[in-house]
Amino acid sequence: MYDLLIKNVEVVRPNYEGTVKASIAIKDGRIATIATDINDAEAATVYDGQHQLAFPGITDAHMHTGIYNPLDEDAISESKAAAMGGVTSSLNYMRTGKYYLNKTGPYSTFFPEVLSISKDRFYVDYCYHIAPIQYSHIDEIEMLIEKYGVTSFKIFMFYGNYGLHGTSNTQKDFLMTPDGEYYDYAHFEFIMRGVKKAIDRFPEKADAISLGLHCETAEIMRAYTNIVQKEGKLKGLRAYSAARPPHSEGLAIFIASYLAHETSCANINLLHLTSTKAVDAALMMQQVFPHINFKREVTLAHLILDYDCECGLHAKVNPPIRSREDVEYLWEHVLAGNIDWVCSDHACCKAEFKTDAHEKDNVWLAKSGFGGSEFLLSGLFTEGSKRGLSLNKMAELLCWNPAQRFGLKHKGDIATGFDGDIVLVDPNQTFTVKSSESPSTQGYSVFEGHQFKAPVTATFLRGNLIYERGEIIGEPKGKFLHRPY
Repeated sequence: MYDLLIKNVEVVRPNYEGTVKASIAIKDGRIATIATDINDAEAATVYDGQHQLAFPGITDAHMHTGIYNPLDEDAISESKAAAMGGVTSSLNYMRTGKYYLNKTGPYSTFFPEVLSISKDRFYVDYCYHIAPIQYSHIDEIEMLIEKYGVTSFKIFMFYGNYGLHGTSNTQKDFLMTPDGEYYDYAHFEFIMRGVKKAIDRFPEKADAISLGLHCETAEIMRAYTNIVQKEGKLKGLRAYSAARPPHSEGLAIFIASYLAHETSCANINLLHLTSTKAVDAALMMQQVFPHINFKREVTLAHLILDYDCECGLHAKVNPPIRSREDVEYLWEHVLAGNIDWVCSDHACCKAEFKTDAHEKDNVWLAKSGFGGSEFLLSGLFTEGSKRGLSLNKMAELLCWNPAQRFGLKHKGDIATGFDGDIVLVDPNQTFTVKSSESPSTQGYSVFEGHQFKAPVTATFLRGNLIYERGEIIGEPKGKFLHRPY
């Protein structure tokens, strides 16, 4: 009757309390039955969970596959790392310009190339968020939704006058925009109007269509970078945090929120909040504009690392790693229910390229971003359990909330009819993070040496075992998710 039976597990579901001892039966890639009395003889394959926790497959809502390495290579290695961490749905940002495919043009030709390169290379299911960079890209939003099922879009607010790594750069060179076009607040407004127009055109898909914003203001960053560099008192991650100060995030959130109100763009995602000021600004804007459906995101790294962490410049990222006080403030709001999901912001930046070959301690020359999807569940489990975060809330933050926001209606829960995406973890075991054990090609981890609980022991994608105890199983089985899915 069933293709797979996962027996003897403690099922962790979002939006519930506690766990349930049960077996999970999967047929044709979907969960068919959850019960305690399923006979082994009813399934073609039986997997004994040995009383471990069974989480829904994780939806990592923020990844950058192909940003620093060729997409065809990154798709393989970094989706392996995702599978190791219990991720079964990888949502990746993509745009035209420098990095990624290093080309420009309309998405009508650019995105099919992205899909062609991606095909048969992901070990987990995948989809893409798209950033409208050129003016003409706004006119393609509806096409991307209708033809390709791309329902989420992004604005990088600091790209107005900055490149990827915090150094000044011309828009035309970095974003490869046509003459006479500007990546500025006016462009952001018109992107919001384009998303609003799409929501009105596709009412049956409206709840899956959203716009995410990387909230930092280039003008504040430019001024404070000059001050920090001129004074020369701060080094490393402390210098980078001061150069991109928290109030830059807060101001950008205010601007983005008002533009969302002005354009009636209802579904707004405030991405990777890092600081007390950013969280306070986000909550304030929710009160000012209650008609806007804001969602608030934080990354695992910002919940664990502070700017005095031992990994040093390996943890350079945008927005920056902040103070320990900011870390604990983020946790306060995770526990209070004011954060909607936790993600990795995984961007594999190999060790040999992360820092400058001649000035390895120069934070201004180091590249921004790092991987970490392979430690997403274990990291949140470890730090969350210390603070009283329940298993069910973990499942909401990692699985249910991002899946539902981004139109993955059959992902994020262990329930009849949902995809057979199951992650087994052993809550009684601990492990030391070693980058050498990750299939990522990065070669280091910002969590190197950390003691984490609950290692992922097995990951199932639509009923297929794709990872087990340190080994990737089989060939890539990930499929592109046309949303709403």
